[in-house]
Amino acid sequence: MKFYDSHLKKQVDFKPTNEGEANIYLCGPTVYDDAHLGHARSAISFDLLRRVLLALGFKVRFVRNYTDIDDKILHKMSATGASLEQITTQYIASFEADMSALNVLEPDFKPRATEYISAIISYIQMLFKNGFAYEIKDDGIYFDSGRDSKYLSLSARKDENKQARVQNNNLKRDEKDFVLWKFDEKYYDSPFGKGRPGWHSECVAMIREIFGKNSKGDYEIDIHAGGADLLFPHHENEAAQCRCAYNKNLSKYWLHNGFVQINNEKMSKSLGNSFFIKDALKHAPGEALRFYLMAAHYRCNFNYSLDDLSAAKKRLDKIYRLKLRLNGAKPDKVNENFKNEILSALSDDLNISSALASVDEMVNNANAALDNDGKNKILKAQISADLAFVAEIFGILQTDENEWFRWGVSAALKAQITQLINERNLAKTAKNYAKADEIRTRLSELGISIMDTPSGVSWQKD
Repeated sequence: MKFYDSHLKKQVDFKPTNEGEANIYLCGPTVYDDAHLGHARSAISFDLLRRVLLALGFKVRFVRNYTDIDDKILHKMSATGASLEQITTQYIASFEADMSALNVLEPDFKPRATEYISAIISYIQMLFKNGFAYEIKDDGIYFDSGRDSKYLSLSARKDENKQARVQNNNLKRDEKDFVLWKFDEKYYDSPFGKGRPGWHSECVAMIREIFGKNSKGDYEIDIHAGGADLLFPHHENEAAQCRCAYNKNLSKYWLHNGFVQINNEKMSKSLGNSFFIKDALKHAPGEALRFYLMAAHYRCNFNYSLDDLSAAKKRLDKIYRLKLRLNGAKPDKVNENFKNEILSALSDDLNISSALASVDEMVNNANAALDNDGKNKILKAQISADLAFVAEIFGILQTDENEWFRWGVSAALKAQITQLINERNLAKTAKNYAKADEIRTRLSELGISIMDTPSGVSWQKD
């Protein structure tokens, strides 16, 4: 397995600290609003990485956190009158519903920052002890970036670049300094005074607490992942804190997925074009949205459009139609050449284009084989096994193939279709074929195709 390391700025071979194991930490959302397509892209990109590592035989420990205390959450509380717990519970539930719709595997751990306050306080104390933190009266505890000789080494930004999401304060020693602990009488006791952690203060503590020591006796994890927008300042600041507090690196490798754009503009709430996952799911099933967002290389910027989403669904439809042709055939053993071809492509920095090209070729060959020998049970079992592997690796084909082609049909229309099919069956039993044909025409006018099969009448949306 090899991938592009954002720190080294080159492709590297994956050599985890503990052989055969992979510890991955993915920065999750700040839960003050519904999840957007940027969250979806990041979750799907590293879900694919996780699935590939599992298929390669690695034991994977996967953590995705929630930032559940933050200025944005406090602003939401002020605007709505809701409590912190009410807001974070609501949006964590919303996020997890979106992840389920996208077939993202459940993390092994889903820590919330508020669950690790004591650990956060302990490492801020360590920063104080080592001379890397200072207090601004009536404000908070700040990280002294000027004391870190390697600051900006992760992102490779120039010192003169302005920092994002770092509150300006004239009392800071350097504009790049950031708050570790914000004084606030409403929240948590600490040796520094009552307050709450800053955004950049959370992940280092959670990583150390959850993963513990590795075989080298330190706390360095294998992979720290997130969106490209987190490389600076968030990941830069995390890496700096860990170096200064513990004289250790936080992560061996750093991976970042590209931005999502809407109409060729960076997706951003400030631009008014932040597209929620729940809105995208009104236009296509979750699997189709997953397939669409996954089909471009994870490091590339992604331009979202409804036309391209529709095209991606049609490409996925073709795979589902092959599954439909198998009539529920039980899988035998996967074609090892096909499996190795997929894994070889994805082991090369998740080369999704090459991997999906292999899937397309398999689908075309399988359809041609079924055209020539459609009753061959051995053939169907082989194809079924190949599709099961595709489902496992790509997180697709999780829906019943008949239901897949009924997406978007309302419950009321489904009831009407069932009634018409029953009436048609009665007409055919009575040998009233004219009425049966009339009912088929009525269904067609509703946008519904029906197929007579040995197990009964099947239908799908045109």
